[in-house]
Amino acid sequence: MSAPAPETAPPAAPAPAVRRADKDQPLIQDIRLLGRILGDVIREQEGAAAYELVEQVRKLSVAFRRDADQEADRALKKLLKSLSGDQTVSVIRAFTYFSHLANLAEDQHYIRRRAVHERAGSSQEGSVEVALARLRWAGIAPRAVADMLAQAYVAPVLTAHPTEVQRKSILDAEREIAQLLAQRDEIATRAQLYKSTRDTLTPRQLAANEAQLRARVAQLWQTRLLRPARLTVADEIENALSYYETTFLGQIPRIYAELERELGTAHPVASFLRMGQWIGGDRDGNPNVSAATLALALSRQAEVALRHYLEQVHLLGGELSLSSRLVAVSPQMQQLAERSADDSMHREDEPYRRALTGIYARLAATLRALGGVEAARHAVAPQPAYASAGEFLADLRTIDESLRSHRGAALTAERLRPLMRAVEVFGFHLATVDLRQSSDQHERVIAELLAVARVEPDYAALDEGARQALLLRLLADARPLRVVGAAYSEHTAAELAIFETALALRGRYGEQAVRHYIISHTETVSDLLEVLLLQKEVGLMQGALGDAGARVQLIVVPLFETIADLRNAAPIMRAFYALPGIAALVRESGALQDIMLGYSDSNKDGGIFTSNWELYRAEIALVALFDELNAAEPRAPIALRMFHGRGGTVGRGGGPSYQAILAQPPGTVRGQIRLTEQGEVIASKYANPEIGRRNLETLVAATLEATLLQPTKPASEAFLAAAEELSVASMAAYRALVYQTPGFTQYFFNATPIREIAELNIGSRPASRKPSQAIEDLRAIPWGFSWGQCRVTLPGWYGFGAAVEAFVQAPGEDPKARLQLLQKMYRQWPFFHALLSNMDMVLAKSDLALASRYSELVPDARLRRRVFGAIEAEWQRTGEALARITGQRQRLAGNAALARSIRHRFPYIDPLHHLQVELMRRWRAGQGDERVRTGIHICINGIAAGLRNTG
Repeated sequence: MSAPAPETAPPAAPAPAVRRADKDQPLIQDIRLLGRILGDVIREQEGAAAYELVEQVRKLSVAFRRDADQEADRALKKLLKSLSGDQTVSVIRAFTYFSHLANLAEDQHYIRRRAVHERAGSSQEGSVEVALARLRWAGIAPRAVADMLAQAYVAPVLTAHPTEVQRKSILDAEREIAQLLAQRDEIATRAQLYKSTRDTLTPRQLAANEAQLRARVAQLWQTRLLRPARLTVADEIENALSYYETTFLGQIPRIYAELERELGTAHPVASFLRMGQWIGGDRDGNPNVSAATLALALSRQAEVALRHYLEQVHLLGGELSLSSRLVAVSPQMQQLAERSADDSMHREDEPYRRALTGIYARLAATLRALGGVEAARHAVAPQPAYASAGEFLADLRTIDESLRSHRGAALTAERLRPLMRAVEVFGFHLATVDLRQSSDQHERVIAELLAVARVEPDYAALDEGARQALLLRLLADARPLRVVGAAYSEHTAAELAIFETALALRGRYGEQAVRHYIISHTETVSDLLEVLLLQKEVGLMQGALGDAGARVQLIVVPLFETIADLRNAAPIMRAFYALPGIAALVRESGALQDIMLGYSDSNKDGGIFTSNWELYRAEIALVALFDELNAAEPRAPIALRMFHGRGGTVGRGGGPSYQAILAQPPGTVRGQIRLTEQGEVIASKYANPEIGRRNLETLVAATLEATLLQPTKPASEAFLAAAEELSVASMAAYRALVYQTPGFTQYFFNATPIREIAELNIGSRPASRKPSQAIEDLRAIPWGFSWGQCRVTLPGWYGFGAAVEAFVQAPGEDPKARLQLLQKMYRQWPFFHALLSNMDMVLAKSDLALASRYSELVPDARLRRRVFGAIEAEWQRTGEALARITGQRQRLAGNAALARSIRHRFPYIDPLHHLQVELMRRWRAGQGDERVRTGIHICINGIAAGLRNTG
């Protein structure tokens, strides 16, 4: 493909004063390089005619975007209709791969710009260095920081959802391309050190690098983008594990090392940053998740962790060649070496190598025991497996302490200390696997257990008070409910098997292997008690409720999802903790209460502003409740940890994590936070190790600042009242469109690719909870994904413009004063500022000209005009409202990096939209074959990759 069109590229010879263009030149060069290579590959693989067709589509699409050129519009439609199925797929693949390649160029440019800042001695906001500098400036001592981190817990949690359209084969090839781009930068940096420029790289260096790039791009072109069958849970597990191998295992120890350097050796840093995982344990609406997938997930996780440790121990053995004839070792170190089965005469004076050979043998045995596979090497006879990760860590500490006490401290920093940190963080389980199921499924199990045991014939018919009384009585009874020899339904047996497997896996892989049980659709106190009773039934509860020392092994985590759920969150938790024995049980079980807040369903229920406002109110109410509980029992406080169920798109809680954490209500972080990472956002954030470390750093930096600096002050009563008023009007406008407009569901299913998304093999979970086309039954994830695909991005902004208009023009109020209040809220209230910033980003990624193309797929012209007219009017209102409040008429005025990204990428995404609309038209009219269906699905892939946070 050719270089970017002239309107998107800076001048060939920019004036020295154009600093932004100067900074972006390496990015332009990389995009042009990759585009040229892709174009060459297309010519070579498909022929010159195919390449020219791609260029023709690109130019017409650019003209459509740039000038709203009606002639270009007609010409583009005519051209697309004339394409055969094979031609269409070829063009779609070209633009999809260019979107992928442009992403790689952007990521490398981000890394490049960060390196420039670091060399200049200026760190960027969101880094650990800046966060700690702010703490020092505020007079917070390193000891206070270390003490806070000792009580902290920060965990991104990877989840599998039906918006992850990337295949692992594609990701692996793209990682190699990213490494080759980085290699060019490394060569260029070395050249610049000698007062040279990128243009003076040797022809041999450039040719070798470009040849490898060409090979990888050719590999991409010949690799199937789509999966031939729907993803299984096992496939999702493997996809997630690739990010641990590439990023988390190596980069998380680097973050700890940076914290240690900044705080100093006198202030040890506890292992507070950890990883979580839903894949294999999230059963809510996914019949493919079972006890077997849970066991598989942890077995594979253990294998990945142990193979990493084995490789690091092997490399350490090569490095620690120290001779006892030249340097002494500690007695403990000598004993460790002597316990090794390594009796080679060549290493008799190399105690560290001997010890590491023994450690390797024990790890190999552990891998066989926990993962059921063999290690790559076997230097000595089999040794006993480690009983726990703590045993392995103790051996590494023996080596570390010996080196440090015998002039070998310099030898610990590069590999040994990072390995020790990795073992602390990842153990033998790699990541904590959460269990999740819907509350109604637990109710079914309890009802059957009670009926078979002849305790209660119709549990479902009981009112809430009767349910609570019965469950409390059973929790206080030491006897189990199950009847020996009784036949239980397949559903009950499968649900109980999950709890039994969790108990076994905790014993096998460690207590952190399975720690949380999330209850979707938590609506009553009995929803929580039911899961406690199921834990008791399988032995996950020790003692009975009310007994001294009674405890449960899994934290029961309510998930509040809809607007009504969020409003009831604090009352439900208050009633739960008012029950006899519950507070004591939680305190004895670790004194932790996780509460999960759902961004997706609350948005689908009430729209963007109301969702965020109700989340904010729920958090404030929950913090107040736990402060009250802890004030009554100050010697045994219960820590509240918010778990944010954020998706990729802004409508589902997406957006910059740093700003999101700092915008949390006062007192809601306190060193404790979990948040989900979903869909293609996982690849965007963590496929590149450097980008991955930066994203992890922002979580740490924001948690430090939010906890110790407490930048978010309580909002004024005027701010809170205004937000409530905006929320009421926003929700009314949103629901008027989505739930009260006749024919809206028909419009949605015709004007978005929701039907095609449901057919795409991009996840093990069905797109809808029930076999219907009701918006209420549709999962929030494909709901948001569909609106992103057609560039309406409706869940990320709809209703706000109408709300602001109603607020400013309220009867009997001064419009000028009301607008000034909103402007003050934007300047002074992080919650409001972050929310508007996210809306600004969403509007920048929306495109109503392209959206109108999708609306043409709605066969009812009157319905099309009515619904699209309402969307267009609210889009204009929202844009105007943002401009009036922020004072910025131009989208992304405060986000130059994203504005640059859009400028360079969107001309290559636009053709995919035009092609997708044409193919959807054919497919729905019954005019397409399998090639048409394939083309639609590749378009979904390319658009998702190009927009980067649509899921």
